[in-house]
Amino acid sequence: MGKNLRLKAARAAKDMSQKELAQIVSVTRQTINAIENGDYNPSIRLCIAICKSLDKTLDQIFWEDGDNVQ
Repeated sequence: MGKNLRLKAARAAKDMSQKELAQIVSVTRQTINAIENGDYNPSIRLCIAICKSLDKTLDQIFWEDGDNVQ
């Protein structure tokens, strides 16, 4: 899966800590950390909640691959 640098960058752009994002989407800070480190594959429901809280689309945070860069 690899590190999710897009999630980390989007969170940083909103000046939001892992803990703050975790509270918004009702998970632990450790869960957000694990997603960013590529150690945890979040459910679609959690992906959507994260994206909504960061004003991003699923493609922008989770599913954009090297072949589909816009």
